[in-house]
Amino acid sequence: MRTQVSIEFFPPKDELGEEKLWSALAQLSDISPDFVSVTYGAGGSTRDRTLRITSEITARTGIATVAHLTCVGATRAELRTILEQYQSAGISRVLALRGDPPSGPRGEWISTPEGLNHAHELVHLAASMGFEVGVAVFPDGHPASKSKDEDIETLKRKVDNGASFAISQFFFDVQSWQRLMMEVDRAQIKVRLIPGIMPVTNVKQLIRFAELSGTEIPHSIRQRFEAVADDSTAVARLGVEVATALCQELLDIGVGALHFFTLNSSPATREVVANLGIHS
Repeated sequence: MRTQVSIEFFPPKDELGEEKLWSALAQLSDISPDFVSVTYGAGGSTRDRTLRITSEITARTGIATVAHLTCVGATRAELRTILEQYQSAGISRVLALRGDPPSGPRGEWISTPEGLNHAHELVHLAASMGFEVGVAVFPDGHPASKSKDEDIETLKRKVDNGASFAISQFFFDVQSWQRLMMEVDRAQIKVRLIPGIMPVTNVKQLIRFAELSGTEIPHSIRQRFEAVADDSTAVARLGVEVATALCQELLDIGVGALHFFTLNSSPATREVVANLGIHS
């Protein structure tokens, strides 16, 4: 069975960044991604760009797109309007997220009057409007949760409200993924799990992302990256090596889909996919 591959971009901040995004997307077209997802800025700060870029990807390439949407800083009525705009642009799938408060993932949640406070509420809204809805899962645990059990209960609520697929935060240990699959199976949650893979290209960025997301970097992997941190070429080469090894382990245990966080760049993802030999 063919391995499905999807890729993720973030909305560019300026014209130069937008040119980089379109260039990366063009260079990744030969791996025939099953879908492209476009993230949402902190606090909904890139809402308009997310809508525009996601719509343009659909119009320009015909590749299915998944638009991210968060509860942050928006009323229920505003969220419904955004979803209607997505529908008008031909977008039928969204990734419904609570989103992080301004102080970060571990910060105190700030409610918006007449807004939504939980991802499962946004899932319900989007599903009621006919969207196929995806959500986030965290193999190493959500940074704000008290336990893995709480994470599973949260996932179950999202699925019960209409989520059909879940894309994971990036991780480095295949055992984290196996544990998540077992926990989901034990809880009898029927959802399609898609592992998120981030080929590392910058060590400082890796450490910052890991701290924000709660991702555990195995000591041996962190040591290898820190040893070459000042050599960008060596970091990128190691990033591809580590990501390829993780992906191969996932494929070996029967995982049928991989989602790559591209950071709006194409070389690392293209190399990993080529190494795996899963696309022509």
